[in-house]
Amino acid sequence: MVGPLLRSLWSTAARKANSSSSNYLRPLPFSRDRSFTRPFSSTTAAAASPSAADAGGVVDPSRLRNVAVIAHVDHGKTTLMDRLLRQCGADIPHERALDSISLERERGITISSKVTSISWKGNELNMVDTPGHADFGGEVERVVGMVEGAILVVDAGEGPLAQTKFVLAKALKYGLRPLLLLNKVDRPSGTTAIDVDDFTEERCNEVESLVFDLFANLGATEEQLEFPVLYASAKEGWASSTYTKNPPDDVKNMSELLDAIVKHVRPPTASLDAPFQMLVSPGTFTTSYLSVVSMMERDNYVGRILTGRIYSGILQVGDKVHGLHGTDSGIVKLEEGKVVKLMKKKGTNIVAVDSAGAGDIVSMAGLTSPAIGHTIASVEVMTALPTVELDPPTISMTFGVNDSPLAGRDGTYLTGRQIGDRLVAEAERNLAINVLPGMSDSYEVQGRGELQLGILIENMRREKFELSVSPPKVMYKSENGQKLEPIEEVTIEVNEEHVGLVMEALSHRRGEITDMGPVPGNVAYEKYRGPLGNVRKGVLVSMGYGTITAHALMSLEARGILFVKPGMEAYDGMIIGEHSRDSDLDVNPVRTKELTNVRAASKDENVKLTPPRLMTLEEAIGYVASDELIEVTPNAIRLRKRYLDVNKRKTMSKRPKE
Repeated sequence: MVGPLLRSLWSTAARKANSSSSNYLRPLPFSRDRSFTRPFSSTTAAAASPSAADAGGVVDPSRLRNVAVIAHVDHGKTTLMDRLLRQCGADIPHERALDSISLERERGITISSKVTSISWKGNELNMVDTPGHADFGGEVERVVGMVEGAILVVDAGEGPLAQTKFVLAKALKYGLRPLLLLNKVDRPSGTTAIDVDDFTEERCNEVESLVFDLFANLGATEEQLEFPVLYASAKEGWASSTYTKNPPDDVKNMSELLDAIVKHVRPPTASLDAPFQMLVSPGTFTTSYLSVVSMMERDNYVGRILTGRIYSGILQVGDKVHGLHGTDSGIVKLEEGKVVKLMKKKGTNIVAVDSAGAGDIVSMAGLTSPAIGHTIASVEVMTALPTVELDPPTISMTFGVNDSPLAGRDGTYLTGRQIGDRLVAEAERNLAINVLPGMSDSYEVQGRGELQLGILIENMRREKFELSVSPPKVMYKSENGQKLEPIEEVTIEVNEEHVGLVMEALSHRRGEITDMGPVPGNVAYEKYRGPLGNVRKGVLVSMGYGTITAHALMSLEARGILFVKPGMEAYDGMIIGEHSRDSDLDVNPVRTKELTNVRAASKDENVKLTPPRLMTLEEAIGYVASDELIEVTPNAIRLRKRYLDVNKRKTMSKRPKE
């Protein structure tokens, strides 16, 4: 806590000194006062790349480049960001340095967008690392409105995949001109009789053609179709404008990619003389004294921090600003206040700056009401900036109070009000999620997919919440009196001997075979095809309360697959396994062995059971049926029937289904 306070006092003193010497006049945009920035890197950066932001935080828009890094999951974009940071002198504490959320590091995926700035040959490059999964598409949609260019990273071996289409479609829609980076070209593509080098180069040419076809099918313009192509190994830390698998040591770096960004990405069209306007957007900052939540964070000293791109004008510490929100009935003024802190991410550090100009991406503190999608502007401006149109949610889940007999043992936050406040806060900083109040302390949470909502549930678990969660429900809509359902394209690569099994599984979900070919990867709605078929068997439902015994499970193993093991707690209505038949079966997993006059020593200890199937949260979300719930606590994930009483279940089962 001492570090931030000292930095704040030092910065305040420096500003006062500067103000007194300049007779309280606003400093010129490109003065050489370096009092408000501190170096973020080693001497390598200083020698190779003088900062474009030395002028008190304001950068000439012609020296700015705002670039998003987009790719399919696990094609190497976060590793690429590590190498770019290291190339420009940043001190990387660990691999995947921008993955600051614990779940990102554990699962190896990017969940929220990250913004950082690097300096290269007198230019300031604002780089945005984006998620690659469609479930987090709201992060991508918000980011593309902040940048002028994109680096499309494609695995040279795998080629463009489903999420490549999704993120590329978003970039092309907003007029970005992507650079194609074929990554992992140093890795053998496969085992063939021909030379590996020739095979890999041939594969690169093939992937380049596939990407060109994808651009064309997504409606790219002539300018977008003339995309530059680079070859790289992000893991080894080099990029080349010509094909190679092992460049010479003197050029084994990211210089050619950085040069390509400066050359091919156009600078922002922005005016420093116009009144100040900034659009709050998603992403994250990370420091030791900031609690990371989104591009809306909270600092213990200055309150809410808002991050976004400045579309016009200059913003200085001490300026009076207000928050605006455009509605159907007009512009709503949210709040008026003063900028108390201005920051910018430099490499892996956060730097306090005194001012920032149009075209730059910065963070500010001083207002408490504005949220993502709102406009921050000078007090004389009453015009809100247009927001990016988001794709609608396609599934919903009901979050409610955990009312099982085991409720309250693990968690700290148990009430409906606490759960509701947490969900409303999530919807504020993640516009891809909608939260609607339901019946009796429950909330309908709408999102893009099971992974997105599963991440939300997992975060709430770690925050000591207890809740019950319904299975995902498809969100239908009607047009011209016809019921429509969301349809997504599924591409499956499978060996010939498994085709029959895959086709059977897809037929239960009303899948239809279409011709192979590149198509847009976004969600579309088509005519409702009817309810899904049986996608699983029935379940084994507990009709006893207490500790599960090995004696009871030994006799239940023949009935199906168990989800529990001896020593766990069970209650009436809890699901303890999958039945071998289509119907549900009530069983007693807490039954103990009756004592007799003839007992063998240690007989019960010799019982050997098949290891149970212990479900993860994501598996549970995809498994539960419409009459079931997921009980989520900090220490356990349990499956249960919606109605715990067996007689109530029988009564409700006779009602017609939706």
